[in-house]
Amino acid sequence: MLKKQFILNSLIIFLIFFLDRLSKFYILNIAENEGTVNITINSFLNIILVWNAGIGFGLLQFDQTFVYNLITILIFLINLLIIYLLFNAEKLHKIFFAMILGGSLGNLYDRVYYSAVPDFIDLNYNGYHWFVFNVADIFITIGIFALIFSEIFKKKNEA
Repeated sequence: MLKKQFILNSLIIFLIFFLDRLSKFYILNIAENEGTVNITINSFLNIILVWNAGIGFGLLQFDQTFVYNLITILIFLINLLIIYLLFNAEKLHKIFFAMILGGSLGNLYDRVYYSAVPDFIDLNYNGYHWFVFNVADIFITIGIFALIFSEIFKKKNEA
């Protein structure tokens, strides 16, 4: 049973990492061929390429290499913590941690390889834009919210 759970978690991590890499490869290919990426899907969704040297959703961007490297090391250490939590979590929580780890590894790869993370999904409404994000950010966010909600419902059921 433990082996099946390990294979499932590894598959989730790999699949999310692969989907993230594939989407970024596609967007970066467009940017290389066209010189820019600015695609309007509908009135709420655009695809634009933004390079994020900060953390999730473009927060904490710094021009200093030292600060950037420090944040990258911190993200690496957080990934190690997530691996530890994944191995010690309950079955459903393992899936949520695997989702977070898959996305985080995708963004960490970009931080190391490109020195920034390519973000390209732009949601907006009436001129108000959410932070530009990528596929990895989607899975990180879903995993975090799923963990939070599962804990809330767990505490509610225990009460």
